[in-house]
Amino acid sequence: MSGLDEFVDDLVADADAVFLFSSSRTRYEELAADGEVVVIGPENDVDADAFVELPLQFQDLADRVRFGIEGAIENGYVDEEAEVVCVARVFDGDADTVTRVRADEFDQSGVYDLFVDSRAEPSVIRDVFEVAVELGKKGQKGKPVGALFVVGDAGKVMNKSRPLSYNPFEKSHVHVGDPIVNVMLKEFSRLDGAFVISDAGKIVSAYRYLEPSAEGVDIPRGLGARHMAAGAISRDTNAIAIVLSESDGLVRAFKAGELILELDPEEY
Repeated sequence: MSGLDEFVDDLVADADAVFLFSSSRTRYEELAADGEVVVIGPENDVDADAFVELPLQFQDLADRVRFGIEGAIENGYVDEEAEVVCVARVFDGDADTVTRVRADEFDQSGVYDLFVDSRAEPSVIRDVFEVAVELGKKGQKGKPVGALFVVGDAGKVMNKSRPLSYNPFEKSHVHVGDPIVNVMLKEFSRLDGAFVISDAGKIVSAYRYLEPSAEGVDIPRGLGARHMAAGAISRDTNAIAIVLSESDGLVRAFKAGELILELDPEEY
């Protein structure tokens, strides 16, 4: 199979770095012996010098590669013209896929910035995503529901909104990520209004009607008032907004008035 061997040799020749998405210590040490390796995953369990934390389980390899490239550029591990070989696992078992890309083949999506450079802690953003995804999978009593979570800059968000009903979290000190609290969020999501969550994950309020001006907010055709409010509040504050759409079931994130991320809960 000399032809295949030559093809693989050409694929990896003169690459500027290796991105390792499936990181056993043995695999990491083997690759690191030959050059720069950037480990991309939920945890740095191989103690790599160059590491990009992957906050979501992106099922699509292209999404993982895009996030890894954005994080590696942001951290100075590679430049925007780098040739990168990506080693990943698509099926069960050890790494089974090798692909090569130029870093500038991907437009900057802002996904890395969404988690790392937002006011809210990355773990809080991840926890809210997981609530929205779980709600998108199961709905309420088998029926699809919509929900809006505004994360970070809670004081300003509260000033740009008004209550629709009694706030069940007014005197509480509960945080998103607690399993019992997540059940409460799912239950309250069937009622109107947005959840407001602090930078550190404290649930400040439910049932908030957001009042920022929607003028100048550009959202994709077909998305409604909930998404318009999400875009507007993320533009007028330093919060991000995570929306579960009742109509199409997708989870979307807005930052600085822009749609940054879109996930299908069924594929997550």
